[in-house]
Amino acid sequence: MTYRVAIAGATGYAGGELLRWLLGHPGFEIGALTAHASVGDRLAAHHPHLLPLADRVVEDTTVDVLAGHDIIALALPHGASGMIAAALEERCPEAVLVDAGADHRLTSAASWAAYYGGEYFDPWTYGLPEMLLSVDPRDKQRTKLAGARRIAVPGCNVTAVTLALAPGLAAGLITPDDLVAVLANGTSGAGKSSQPHLLASEILGGASPYAVGGVHRHIPEIEQNLAGAAGGAGVRISFTPTLVPMSRGILATCTARLSPDVRGADVRAAYEAVYADEPFVGLLPEGAWPSTSSTLGANTALVQVALDERAGRLVAICALDNLVKGTAGAAVQSLNLALGLPETQGLSTIGVAP
Repeated sequence: MTYRVAIAGATGYAGGELLRWLLGHPGFEIGALTAHASVGDRLAAHHPHLLPLADRVVEDTTVDVLAGHDIIALALPHGASGMIAAALEERCPEAVLVDAGADHRLTSAASWAAYYGGEYFDPWTYGLPEMLLSVDPRDKQRTKLAGARRIAVPGCNVTAVTLALAPGLAAGLITPDDLVAVLANGTSGAGKSSQPHLLASEILGGASPYAVGGVHRHIPEIEQNLAGAAGGAGVRISFTPTLVPMSRGILATCTARLSPDVRGADVRAAYEAVYADEPFVGLLPEGAWPSTSSTLGANTALVQVALDERAGRLVAICALDNLVKGTAGAAVQSLNLALGLPETQGLSTIGVAP
């Protein structure tokens, strides 16, 4: 069976990356491509690398245009996807809806009000198959994605930090109330709109932090994800992202206070127990460290861990491509599970180098 997919927000980075993966997937056929300001444009004006779709015309993002598809993917700013999703659920309840934005990720209305504001929308099935749901290393989110009709794709930063810290929490190796994450982020994570701080003259040759001091919108989502792995204990994280001069990629360096009597062998065993059989998350050999260049263009997350015994902290580092494993690849992976297709179908772990 072939599923027909509509993409709302097709001219943005996330929409374009999703189209790239859908073009190579044998189970999907691309239907309507919609946007807002670029209605009437040929897609080539926005994604010249997507040659098979170059002459497709961008349509308006309306319920009438999107209805009638088997799958509707929403790659829209927060607030926008929630509004149209509510109308789509009423108009075509049988369709599978996938939201690459933030509107259906958070389970707490209070957290939404504090970090986003505006109307709160009910959470959908969370689209991170490898996420631990409890302290059991076998208890993962992919079981909930089987047959799901509404999928919320995680935030890209959230995926990196969750994969880095969850195994340590589940094994009781680290305390959940003293987590720190500092991220190096490529500029595509900020979207495609023109912003002065993203100009080449501003970003090349420099690095700069943003959303400093506990205000980044991904913080409640990270804490929400890690709560299950922490056995329900309260999770607190200090999260600081940094823009660096690369277009894609996230390198998340995470640390946490060690529990008493933790040994290096315990750490290695805990992470192997969680990730040994994962097709898209790799625990690197000892002594090898994740690099964003190794994940470029691939649906992979690379993880490494070490003990800082002098400081009494665990160091866990995760690298991934924010547009692939951080967004579009996660959407396709989750759709595969929801539709009963092989989880790896249409996805690749082969990166691009140099």
